[in-house]
Amino acid sequence: MAKIDEALASATDTKACVIGPGAADAAAAMFKELFPGARRAVVVEDPRTKNVAGGRVAASLAAAGLEVREVVVGADGADFHATYDKVEEVRDAIAADAAPPVAVGSGTINDLVKRSSEELGLRYIVVGTAASMDGYTAYGAAITKDGMKQTLSCKAPLGCIVDSAIAAAAPEGMTASGYADLMAKIPAGADWMLADAIGSEAIHPRAWALVQDSLKDALSNPKGCADRDEKEVRKLCEGLVLSGFAMQAMGSSRPASGTEHQISHYWDMEDLSFDGRPVSHGFKVGIGTLASTATLEFLLERDIASLDIDAAVARWWPSFDAVKATFPAVFGDRPAHILRAELEYGKKFPDREALRGQLATLRDKWPELSRRIRAQILPFGEVRERLRLAGAPVAPEQIGVTRERFRETFRGVPYMRNRYFGLDLALELGLMDELAGRLDALGL
Repeated sequence: MAKIDEALASATDTKACVIGPGAADAAAAMFKELFPGARRAVVVEDPRTKNVAGGRVAASLAAAGLEVREVVVGADGADFHATYDKVEEVRDAIAADAAPPVAVGSGTINDLVKRSSEELGLRYIVVGTAASMDGYTAYGAAITKDGMKQTLSCKAPLGCIVDSAIAAAAPEGMTASGYADLMAKIPAGADWMLADAIGSEAIHPRAWALVQDSLKDALSNPKGCADRDEKEVRKLCEGLVLSGFAMQAMGSSRPASGTEHQISHYWDMEDLSFDGRPVSHGFKVGIGTLASTATLEFLLERDIASLDIDAAVARWWPSFDAVKATFPAVFGDRPAHILRAELEYGKKFPDREALRGQLATLRDKWPELSRRIRAQILPFGEVRERLRLAGAPVAPEQIGVTRERFRETFRGVPYMRNRYFGLDLALELGLMDELAGRLDALGL
């Protein structure tokens, strides 16, 4: 917990955090500490999390002298997701008491309460019940609104508890999803190195350390995570929570998000589902991590230190209008994708003069930069095997993505975010077709 205590010192929103077996029992003490004048609390849960932790949390709050009301989302037994109509439902339920909420659950419950609290001007505590994603301590909530999944602005929780014993017993697939989400931070770090090198987004030393310093240790035993080993799941929980703290420290998702998350977001825009159910964030990110790792290995094989910059610049588009003219072919009948590409890529599109300077910088820095990237990433085969051992998908077809659809995603992703990634470099070097062949050979 020493690392968590260090993270709290630089957190902008979260003031208390406890992770460990039995940590759910700390909810009442944390609530009293963070909300000293409060007399009431609202526990927000779903039927499953009520059984595994919510009832226990509510009882402890009541024993501490608080008036407690429980709000069970999905009490009718119907599946639910983090949609804005559910935000409104939870917000209205919390507003009836105007009391600090306690979210008991994982990603969906946390996001619903996070956004509801923001709209009501309240702060909240989360009691996490699964090591399934890095959003517990992150600002912003992933909510489907107006038919599109988007990150809505809101503060991270004032307090965070993750009971690793409960998380270790979470339903099948949840820990694997969290493992894949944490594995993504490895290639995301390499993407950040590239952005830092060209002066796009400087590495924030504190945020970098929060994510990267203990990352490989947290990922060292995927089989242990799959086997529900509490100690291994606890390390995974800590790594995921630290990622959220890093995003707080920097005020950006850059410390925890790279190419792999943009692939996931692309599928979010398409409401990707498999066997009639939405695909988890971590599983989408895991496939993206394989693609990102393969992209970085592919770039490391290129002799960028001897790059013919004149030839690369000559191949480049003469204007952003020329790029936009290609979007109907890239995105097909997806007007929302085209609109987003015009907005996001328009912000980062380098004209030929800017591209020349950018590539010259990378060429000069490449010997040292490539060494650092190589030390940062894990080999593609090892990433795939670790994901497999953790129980995560390792092929697009396992999450309902055909090879053709994956190709479409791969070609569209560079345009979808005003942020520099490895795929941007591949695009600027005219290597996208060759890279697509590499991915195909690797089963992606």
